[in-house]
Amino acid sequence: MATDSTAFSEEKLDKRHDIRLLRRLLPYALQYRFHFLIAILLVSVIILLELSIPYLTKITIDRYIVPRITAHRNSQGDAGPAKTRLYHADLSDPAAARIAARYPALFSPEGDSAVIAYADLAKLAPQDLAELRSRDLTGILRMAALLLILVCCNFAFVFVQAMLIEFIGQRMMHHLRVDLFTHIQNLPLTFFTRHPVGRLVTRVTNDIQNMHEMFTSVVSFVFQDLFLVAGITVLLLSIDFKLACICLLLLPLVVLTAYRFAEIARGAFRTLQIKIAEINTRFSETIQGIHVIQLFRHETENLRTFAGLNHEHYLTGMKQVRVFAVFMPLIELLASAALALVIYFGGGSVMEHTITLGALTAFISYMRMFFRPIRDIAEKFNILQNAMASAERIFLILDTPSRADASGPAVLRDKAEPIRELSFEQVKFSYPSGEPVLKDLCFTLRAGETLAIVGPTGAGKTSLINLIVRFYDPTQGRIMLNGSDIRTYSAAAVRERIALVPQDPFLFSGTIQDNIFTGKEKPSPLFEQAVLDAANCHDFIERLPAGIHTALNAGGDSLSSGERQLLSIARAFAKNPDLIILDEATSYIDSVSEQKIQAALNNLLADRTAIIIAHRLSTARTADRILALYKGRIIEEGSHEELMKKEGFYYRLNCMDR
Repeated sequence: MATDSTAFSEEKLDKRHDIRLLRRLLPYALQYRFHFLIAILLVSVIILLELSIPYLTKITIDRYIVPRITAHRNSQGDAGPAKTRLYHADLSDPAAARIAARYPALFSPEGDSAVIAYADLAKLAPQDLAELRSRDLTGILRMAALLLILVCCNFAFVFVQAMLIEFIGQRMMHHLRVDLFTHIQNLPLTFFTRHPVGRLVTRVTNDIQNMHEMFTSVVSFVFQDLFLVAGITVLLLSIDFKLACICLLLLPLVVLTAYRFAEIARGAFRTLQIKIAEINTRFSETIQGIHVIQLFRHETENLRTFAGLNHEHYLTGMKQVRVFAVFMPLIELLASAALALVIYFGGGSVMEHTITLGALTAFISYMRMFFRPIRDIAEKFNILQNAMASAERIFLILDTPSRADASGPAVLRDKAEPIRELSFEQVKFSYPSGEPVLKDLCFTLRAGETLAIVGPTGAGKTSLINLIVRFYDPTQGRIMLNGSDIRTYSAAAVRERIALVPQDPFLFSGTIQDNIFTGKEKPSPLFEQAVLDAANCHDFIERLPAGIHTALNAGGDSLSSGERQLLSIARAFAKNPDLIILDEATSYIDSVSEQKIQAALNNLLADRTAIIIAHRLSTARTADRILALYKGRIIEEGSHEELMKKEGFYYRLNCMDR
């Protein structure tokens, strides 16, 4: 079966659209502004710690490991043109003074210090060298301990910041998913006819997960990576301006590469999301229609279609992999090129004694750090764009008006009075396809009456019921509830007064008690017993292993059709509605189950207003009035005896039903 790719096409976002979507996401973030503030402070501390470690390495090398460079002095005391490394021994230290006195040919007095050429240190006895440099070793030990403390502090702050950001992201994702799920539950049926289940599953799972990745990356993207790049740039320029400028010549090429990567990767990610939605849709349809697939031996054809979608997903995934496979090594190549420039020009500067070895070491460390946030920024920019595409799809659903309430007034009544009268006034209705289904319906149903609706398949019986329960609203005309337009009430207020017993009831996963007493607090034992007895459910429920607490799978497949129908009647009893709508609850039931169901229905209909969709005309005979529908119009109305006397449409239906 061909896939309708146009059904999954999506608009291309521009920056203005991105900004608008970010504004709509802002309320979810503002709930955790205090947490964000703490996270930003932690990020600032982490950046300072990361930047301090290479700089402390520089200080350690220049102060304790390699002596500073001073002008070389000749025997006349004149400064010569050359420079050499001299080690300065502090003569205030008795041990240093003893060693300097022991090697007068190597040490030269200079103020409060005795200097020795760095190359001549090897001429000292090992124990003298160790004693002379004991202060340096102590300094190195102190610096190593300080570095270890900074690393441990950095680990602790990174851990706390990561946990905090993850907490914020999880909570924001939780609120967004709940809002989306709540809104989807309240959408009109027309929405679900246009959107496959798999696509909606993708919105609630994959797209929300994309939003989570953005929530957990945005602080790092905005603060940590950008601030880290800025801090490294400042430090590089302060260490050696010329060398920094040489290395930063590669920056435009890096930025261009990252921008091009983000542009290509975004298209790949968007296509990948579409393919995931198509796979979810096909898989959902397969599960729902598995009995048809197996019955008509369509496994091979269905597998071929699924394999085609899966292969398209594979190709798109490989395109994404190729983009990363080119970008990551290219960034590493540019990073290596920058490092080569540092080693070449920096090494020459060390040999010329224009910078220290510690400065070169710090410079190399900072350059290695410099490309990491740039690579991360490119990846997170792509995450941001992918999340914006997901946000666009999520808000398209959230912007869909809820239920049929969108066609009514801005302020709706949340409570409906007990149903005294329900009337149709010149009601016309068409589905989104435009084909008229109901035409100029006019009738009135008063409290306590039973109205039967008969007619061939396609006459509009189900559509009429859908209008009453406000799955749809009339295209023209009005439905009046107690003298007021039904659209002045919220859909929830109308449905609170109505119970529908469908021809093929749906049971949810959970216990039998959960399915009967839906949306209600735990019933009292007395009320529970009364409902089960009235619905004739008590006998078969007692035979189940856990009674009313027996767990059912989705659909209640472990129960027979008759048992599911009895539970549906019990569900209607528990609601205690004013109006009962029966969609011929005994059409597909065996004769034994039919007797139990009919008895339960008689209990349910007692002293209540009822509408019966009569597939079996024997059911319609007991109704107070009968409406005969044909091609969306009421062509006959009256009691069974009146319509039989006319020998018209209803009479002919009865003759064919015998």
